[in-house]
Amino acid sequence: MPPETMSDARASALAVLPAIIAMIPFALLLGALAAQKGLSPLEMALMSALVFAGSAQFVAIDIWTEPAPWVLLTVTALLINSRHLLMGASLAPKIRHFGTGASLVALFSMVDETWALCEQRARSRRTTFVYMVTMGAVLWVNWVAFTTLGTFVGALIGDPAAYGFDFAFSALFLTLIVGLWRGAASGVAIAASAVAATGFHLAFEGPWYIAAGGIAGALAGALYGPSGDLVTEAGE
Repeated sequence: MPPETMSDARASALAVLPAIIAMIPFALLLGALAAQKGLSPLEMALMSALVFAGSAQFVAIDIWTEPAPWVLLTVTALLINSRHLLMGASLAPKIRHFGTGASLVALFSMVDETWALCEQRARSRRTTFVYMVTMGAVLWVNWVAFTTLGTFVGALIGDPAAYGFDFAFSALFLTLIVGLWRGAASGVAIAASAVAATGFHLAFEGPWYIAAGGIAGALAGALYGPSGDLVTEAGE
């Protein structure tokens, strides 16, 4: 393996390490909740391997019944993960050089953390296939392993809030936002996303606030360009 490839793989694994640490208690808790709903370790492993979406899996486990409400589960998962359309569109220009097949593989492994870290890297250097896929693969392996382990030992953790683990993901994403800061344009997009998500969360039941926040942030980012000037239809 060329030295550059090895260097990218090491840098990717180190960059995603904080995200792995933050996800461990939640992965164990998800496994414990799944076991309480009657899912076996094998079923939990398959769910994590094929879905690979923590928020969608938590909601799915919460509404899980026998027989499983497949239509509700499908619609809910699609709604929660609709933000991936925006994330993929954001990354598309930065990974176009991968080629179609490699891009699809890389995007399969994309989650919130890998998207943010790849966006952050793209500000200073070219994002490589090895960098993105290594990050996704490391997260995927750990997520599958710890959610499966959770079906055996996750119940021992109890409430993550008792240990402050409930704030781990919030702290992680706040750090990632700081790393993606690009001045006033970033602030407008972040503020619009936060206001829309908060408003929808207070006004409507369900995960609508996720899509609302993503769409509001994307629209604000499109209207308020990097130069700090509003983009008008006339292009002024």
